[in-house]
Amino acid sequence: MIVVVCPGQGSQTPGFLEPWLTEPSFKEHLGELSDAAGLDLVAHGTTSDADTIRDTAVAQPLIVAAGLLTFRALTGGNLAGIGGVAGHSVGEITAAAAAGVLSEADAMTFVRERGQSMAAAAAQVATGMSAVIGADEHELLERLRELDLHPANFNGGGQIVVAGDLAALQSLANDPPAKARVIPLQVAGAFHTRYMAPAVDRMRVVASRLHPNSASIPLWSNRDGGLVHDGVTFVDLLVGQVSSCVRWDMTMTSLADAGVTGIIELAPAGALVGLAKRGLKGVPAVAVKTPDDLAAARALIDGNL
Repeated sequence: MIVVVCPGQGSQTPGFLEPWLTEPSFKEHLGELSDAAGLDLVAHGTTSDADTIRDTAVAQPLIVAAGLLTFRALTGGNLAGIGGVAGHSVGEITAAAAAGVLSEADAMTFVRERGQSMAAAAAQVATGMSAVIGADEHELLERLRELDLHPANFNGGGQIVVAGDLAALQSLANDPPAKARVIPLQVAGAFHTRYMAPAVDRMRVVASRLHPNSASIPLWSNRDGGLVHDGVTFVDLLVGQVSSCVRWDMTMTSLADAGVTGIIELAPAGALVGLAKRGLKGVPAVAVKTPDDLAAARALIDGNL
């Protein structure tokens, strides 16, 4: 079973879509997604600098658009051979569109509002996020309680992303759990925590205007790694996910239990393939970063890799 996975925020780099836009049909598709988002994603994917595409209101639509562009290039709309799809954080919106829960236009509208509302929530209080690698989970969670920090992403493979007050994050870095590394992340705020409550309120309104469909292929959720078929339920989870913890570790466990035999990560690819190497050891994986990677991804789908 081949599963397509869709990355989250922080995976974008300046110019990462440039190789794709030499193909006119890909450029036209990205233009359509730009129109739906009300942003010049062609420019943001090719010429915008790192600071510009780090802005949450830009980064999130850009990442979802890149995933949708890659998914269409990979499948051409034919889902034969795709055993299911899962997304990490904002990548769940990409996954929702790939599974037919949302139209591409609705996905881009939703992610535009998500990025703007999360950026606004982040601007209210100075907060941030750090990746903690190699810590004993029990020890780390106890330390987070002491510092009033929050686990935001359980990524598996010994990596947990934590979030909250910047001074508290610095205290964690100064005195980390035994054998742990603490790496500050270049994000605007404490995503997937209570600090995003104002964004949740806004996204409930946005979600009420959508008309989701049932998933056409298996679709796994970040909430607990469970399969979700009903489109309304999945959109509700997308709303709640803004301020709740991402359980990518549980998602990978569910993929393993379902018999995954290969992983294909959509652009901007690399992070989830890296996590799969630790959390799904021995499962072949292809990171689709440029059009040159499509052949290997299709070979994996066809059982020839």
